[in-house]
Amino acid sequence: MSTQFALPQSGGDAPSGAASSASSATSPLDICHVGVVLRVVLGVQLVVGLAQSFQALGPADALTRWAQSAVVSLPASLLWLVVACSVSRWLSRQREAWQWVAAMGLGAVVGALAQWQLTWLDLWASVPRGAWGWPLVPPMLTGAALAGVGLAWLKHRAHSQLPAHAAARLAELQARIRPHFLFNTLNTAIALVQIDPQRAEAVLEDLAELFRQALTSPSVRTTLAEEIALARRYLSIEQLRFGERVTVRWELDDDAAQAEVPALILQPLVENAVRHGIEANPLGGWIVVRTKAQGGRAVLTVSNSVPTQGPTAATAGHGIALRNVRQRLKLMHDVESDFDAGLQRAAPGGDAGRQPPVYVVRVAVPLPKHPVP
Repeated sequence: MSTQFALPQSGGDAPSGAASSASSATSPLDICHVGVVLRVVLGVQLVVGLAQSFQALGPADALTRWAQSAVVSLPASLLWLVVACSVSRWLSRQREAWQWVAAMGLGAVVGALAQWQLTWLDLWASVPRGAWGWPLVPPMLTGAALAGVGLAWLKHRAHSQLPAHAAARLAELQARIRPHFLFNTLNTAIALVQIDPQRAEAVLEDLAELFRQALTSPSVRTTLAEEIALARRYLSIEQLRFGERVTVRWELDDDAAQAEVPALILQPLVENAVRHGIEANPLGGWIVVRTKAQGGRAVLTVSNSVPTQGPTAATAGHGIALRNVRQRLKLMHDVESDFDAGLQRAAPGGDAGRQPPVYVVRVAVPLPKHPVP
């Protein structure tokens, strides 16, 4: 089920409001990202471990050599990350040649510092080692090379915010409009023109806003508050269609409103809830949308009732929308995001065994470190 449309091939209006500010607030070289820090540290330690294993006499010796090298390589890699993170916004505004010079130069400096640290440790252990001249060259070259590899990976990551397979899947979602949703919405507006013109105008405005957001680039960032506003418009249209068959409840935490999420990420979730929880059930059902700020993260939960007869061939989905949402969250927030979806039974005890399951989608993203006032 989709109420989305094909992406424009070129041009297009830039998003306004929170979406544009959220997009511009992030450096293309997102060195400060937790996932980036974790991968850089682990990558450097992997290279160091492999290098030490060439001289090792066995697994135990290799582990000992790696542990000794980690005393030097770990502080060096963390120092590079701290300095690079502090200048990442400035670095992203420089010409590409200067970006390479700065990153690799910083790598050479921390490599030299690592060599000096190793020299001091050797002196403390009464092991003579030269501190100047050739002994500095290999660690500086190694530091510069690893920094260059890291910068190349960061550039590739920045240019791959929407990989080809995710873009193709999203294009498939946005290339179709569910025809009877559009027809029913227009017919509802036509029917209301004579008896309630203002309400008919509101329906058409909601539909127009859905069109506008559906044409937004999928790589644009927005806030959870903007996504909630769009989902309200969509569900207000569906409530006109289904009447008393659908009950919608909103439990919103204002502290979670400024969390950054990919544009058009909540509407497919409530759309799935309507199709599989309301439309598939002749008796109707309910939808609950919750947001909560918890532990430095914004948690979004979309729950809906499930028909007792289970999904039919006409209502069973393929999970494309859910997979797309999961991929886009990982592309934006990496290891800092969580996505879970599935049926949940009622709490044990009482008559829980006779209660139908509930379908729950849970999304967790980090809250901004500097909230917008």
